[in-house]
Amino acid sequence: MIDIHSHILPGVDDGSDSMETSLEMLSMAAESGVRAIFATPHANCRGEFDNYASDRLKFALMELRRAAAAERIPIKICRGMEVLATDDMPELLEDGLIWTMNGTRYFLTEFNFEEEPDFFFDIIGRCRDYGFRPIIAHPERYFAIREDPQLAYELCMAGSALQLNKGSLLGRFGPEVQETAELLIDHRLAACVASDAHGAEVRTTDMSEIADLLNERWGSRLTRLLLSENPAKIIAGERLLGYEPIPFDEII
Repeated sequence: MIDIHSHILPGVDDGSDSMETSLEMLSMAAESGVRAIFATPHANCRGEFDNYASDRLKFALMELRRAAAAERIPIKICRGMEVLATDDMPELLEDGLIWTMNGTRYFLTEFNFEEEPDFFFDIIGRCRDYGFRPIIAHPERYFAIREDPQLAYELCMAGSALQLNKGSLLGRFGPEVQETAELLIDHRLAACVASDAHGAEVRTTDMSEIADLLNERWGSRLTRLLLSENPAKIIAGERLLGYEPIPFDEII
């Protein structure tokens, strides 16, 4: 498996608070079957977690990789960010202030939970105009998509990929978020499922439980797609795989 969303860089956001915690998170991921993981610190959260591309972040990532190698943790650590969508995000990407996913044209972005639908389409369209490929983090948690899941279908048609959180599917953010996440998979809208891990005790990097759930409910083919095949495509910067998305006005 490959986990494309985690907050494993120590001391840079609300995720890992120390190198010890980061190494514990990496060990937990590796033991659950994860062979590569993206470090995606919160970025562009002005006044809280700015985290634009910098020598400080490069050093933090380098030190984590060195520490993991010294502990012989068999996992590849890839570079990325979880970028808060703001009006100037396209320009920040173009100017190189945002780390894309492993240096590809893919980037991981999150929206304010109460964001209006029009802003989703405006910002995604402008990023694509610059040649970037948006991956929307945890769409099942946004109020607009929970109220109207057809919005998720339209975002996919507009060129976005959707990354669901494992905790959403496991019911850890409430039944409404869980139901929305399940609907997005049923309608073939999810590109991948990731941990969005923030620690070693709560919201962890352990992916074994979600792998079991996906396999039991949706089968091994879709499980491989969401946890391994599409994440590998993101690492390589290649076109994502998937089924034909199903709009919500069709009965399934």
